[in-house]
Amino acid sequence: MAKKTFTEGTWKKDPWFRSLCAALAACTTEEQVASFLRDVATLSELKALSERLEVAKLVANGTTYRVIMEKTGASTTTVTRVARFVQDGEGGYQRFLRSSHHTSESLVHASKGHHHAAAHRGKSMASKT
Repeated sequence: MAKKTFTEGTWKKDPWFRSLCAALAACTTEEQVASFLRDVATLSELKALSERLEVAKLVANGTTYRVIMEKTGASTTTVTRVARFVQDGEGGYQRFLRSSHHTSESLVHASKGHHHAAAHRGKSMASKT
């Protein structure tokens, strides 16, 4: 059987992906989610997902890209991509940021998107030169 292909237009409707979503939704505790994720993902995949979430939190707090990369070890590409999805994604990061222990100030920063972060990053770089 050929490998499954996800595209921007079809990924949400893919039956295998829907099954994954249902499995996650069936978990009722953080421990159950952790156990399920460990069963279906490698440690590298879990680390990458965890890193992206941490980057999203820092982006939402208005942290400069440079500081985010230093704190997390994430690449410029990862930080930029996460910032784009915090701003213009499917709303998953925004829902998490709203429901987690973040202040409403975090959402103000996130709603300004990567344009704010890029401007903030530029100020930070200018002050260090």
